[in-house]
Amino acid sequence: MRREFGSREELAAYLSAEFPAAAARDSGMSPWPGGAAEAKRRLDAISPRTYASSRNYLSGDVTRLSPYVRHGLLTLGLVRDRAIGIAGSAKAVTKFISELAWRDYWQRLYFKLGDGIWRDREIYKTGWKPGDYAVELPADIREGRTGLRCMDTFSQELRVVGYLHNHARMWLAAYAVHWRRVQWRAGARWFLTHLLDGDPASNNLSWKWVASTFSHKPYFFNRENLEKYTAAVYCRECQAKCPFDASYAELSDRLFQLEGGTQ
Repeated sequence: MRREFGSREELAAYLSAEFPAAAARDSGMSPWPGGAAEAKRRLDAISPRTYASSRNYLSGDVTRLSPYVRHGLLTLGLVRDRAIGIAGSAKAVTKFISELAWRDYWQRLYFKLGDGIWRDREIYKTGWKPGDYAVELPADIREGRTGLRCMDTFSQELRVVGYLHNHARMWLAAYAVHWRRVQWRAGARWFLTHLLDGDPASNNLSWKWVASTFSHKPYFFNRENLEKYTAAVYCRECQAKCPFDASYAELSDRLFQLEGGTQ
């Protein structure tokens, strides 16, 4: 394949010609910059000391290095060593290193499970049976037109940019699985279609964790949680009736068929 192009437009045209099936599904091209030089620039700019306290906020000090790790431009060891070098000690960046370790763990599980990565590891802890979940992702979620400003923005960012903050991935996955009762595999396939850092290990096992087929309980959230970590930027602009505006106990009663809820 060609490696040198005069512009991103020329690259996009070449890829569309080489991969017509993919182009027919979505001919858009992410604005995300690639390449070894960009990977190194971003690696040198990480803020590992403040990662632990801010990582759950969409404006937090996350590295956004996962696309470069996914495609082999950076290794987990290299990222770890750079973080320790910036912070001065491993103890100062314990949480940062533990998240790298989780990624390594997902990859080791993938090596062991193979295609089993697409199967439930455990039963649902929601009170619902596998057959109660739709096998296809609804078009309004996929196209970002649910009417919910937060979910629609996340969906559009996924499709246009190919990247989402991890918290946004969790919220979007929880909405699809628990509020819309969609099978996690449908969501996992959707993410893998668009994510620049997508791989079945981190992606599928995270969807299972949200769904509760790889966890002791389902992951879900409420409006207070979303407002806290997004500075309420979506809620202030949203005109829809919010399905997340309730306590965790109330949402548990609405979403699941469990005695006593899940919290």
